Amino acid sequence: MQQWRRDLHAHPETAYEEHRTAAKVAELLREFGLEVHTGLAVTGVVGVLRGRQPGQKSVALRADMDALNLQELNTFDHCSTHPGKMHGCGHDGHTTMLLGAAKHLAENPDFAGTLVFIFQPAEEGRAGAKKMCEEGLFDKFPVDAVYGMHNWPGLDAGYFAVHNGPVMASMAVFDIDIVGQGAHGGMPHLGVDPVPVAAQLISALQSIVARGLNPLDSGVVSVTRMHGGDAYNVIPESIRLSGTCRAFSAEMQDHLEAEMQRRVEHICAAHGANGTLDYRRGYPATINDPEHAQRCAEVTGALVGEAKVKRCEPPSMGAEDFSFMLEQRPGAYIWIGNGSSEGGRGLHNPHYDFNDEILPLGASYWVNLAQACLTPDSSD
Repeated sequence: MQQWRRDLHAHPETAYEEHRTAAKVAELLREFGLEVHTGLAVTGVVGVLRGRQPGQKSVALRADMDALNLQELNTFDHCSTHPGKMHGCGHDGHTTMLLGAAKHLAENPDFAGTLVFIFQPAEEGRAGAKKMCEEGLFDKFPVDAVYGMHNWPGLDAGYFAVHNGPVMASMAVFDIDIVGQGAHGGMPHLGVDPVPVAAQLISALQSIVARGLNPLDSGVVSVTRMHGGDAYNVIPESIRLSGTCRAFSAEMQDHLEAEMQRRVEHICAAHGANGTLDYRRGYPATINDPEHAQRCAEVTGALVGEAKVKRCEPPSMGAEDFSFMLEQRPGAYIWIGNGSSEGGRGLHNPHYDFNDEILPLGASYWVNLAQACLTPDSSD
């Protein structure tokens, strides 16, 4: 598994370009004896394995394959050979752990029913899970439940975290265009300056969360970019603000959008400018089904001991497109500890690397989960 993982790390491929990765995954699955399907969502790979014992139930296990557009700053032997691309989120490890489980289960198919191994492209911002679903993933491979797992820096190796409800936030992006009237920088009274309007609007947007939400609710509004102006002595005609919003429910996203729209409209109008909000929703929140989360907790507890299964970890404001699969099938998404995040070893950091020591643990989790779900007397 370490050899597979480091080979994938050295050859990162980004959204819908995972051709080498997909080919390697498909080749290994065929070697293991699985039924292999390729081409779903361009580079997606699906492996099917039927148990030795009869059973009607079918369960899907999912790993993501894509890398990030990020220049790696590590210097070890298996660092990226593709400039500007890096496995900075551990999808190389996710793919490897699921491959390891597939190999073991193919050699020991002592379960009742069918396992579907989903190797998904384009998780990083390009909604590969959504595309797979739109192209009929669960029509072609009907399953009763679907499970996912992500490595988690900052959670000690040997530990898992399982959430009963929200795990990852929904994600939206926005652009706000503020249009005033350009003028000479020394004669601002002859125009409508959009710069102070933008400054007031930024402050007002932060108050949506600070003063507009119940303190027990969660939401994020972040302005991350501001563009406008070209010269020292020219008041620009317009300013564009851009950013992201995060929440754990569609209702909260509705609230954030409505409050942003109200502030954009009224603050701009108060200054004689025009403001427009373009609010675009991306990934929905990743929310576990409690029954399936409990099953994951039982499996991980049996594997590492209940004391090493965190049940009260706060959810993350990061987003995850596994949410699209959970909208179509019940299931759960858990975290596996990757060890310390100190020294820049957090996700999406140019110094990050997946912890090879947890490969056997992650593969063992998948094996034990599959066996727990597909026991001969399983009634759900």
